[in-house]
Amino acid sequence: MKNRLPHLSRLSRRTAQFLQAVFLVAALGILLGSCDRLRATPINEVNTSPANFDGKEVVLHGVVTELTRIPLIDMKSFVLKDESGEIPILTDHDLPKSGQELSVKVKVQNLAIINGEPLGTTITEIERHEWAIKDWINQTVSQAASNLSRLIK
Repeated sequence: MKNRLPHLSRLSRRTAQFLQAVFLVAALGILLGSCDRLRATPINEVNTSPANFDGKEVVLHGVVTELTRIPLIDMKSFVLKDESGEIPILTDHDLPKSGQELSVKVKVQNLAIINGEPLGTTITEIERHEWAIKDWINQTVSQAASNLSRLIK
């Protein structure tokens, strides 16, 4: 195999390969991580016109801000916040961590719609996508930077 970079030293080639691997991992993570974000409905749209979403499933993306658990009636909820607003979400799953970024597939239901005005709107979690890959990428890039600084010294 012909060496494509003959002018680089062995250390420089290793460094270049290492940087290419780090870049590839970061790019892959960004692409995978943005899929749910791209199809997410802004929270403000659901808040301002819940009647339009009645009975529909939508994906919301944001950061968890408030957690509520009422054990006597087995109710759990959390508030999801994005740049457009925030919304309470009922869940049967374990509560996420406060400050955690996630995408949630939810079902919007209204108890009644009278003259176009919704009453008793509830947002119930169906499926959750946590951003563990983002944390893994941050950790990998941090380790790569540390290893790179040791190589350069």
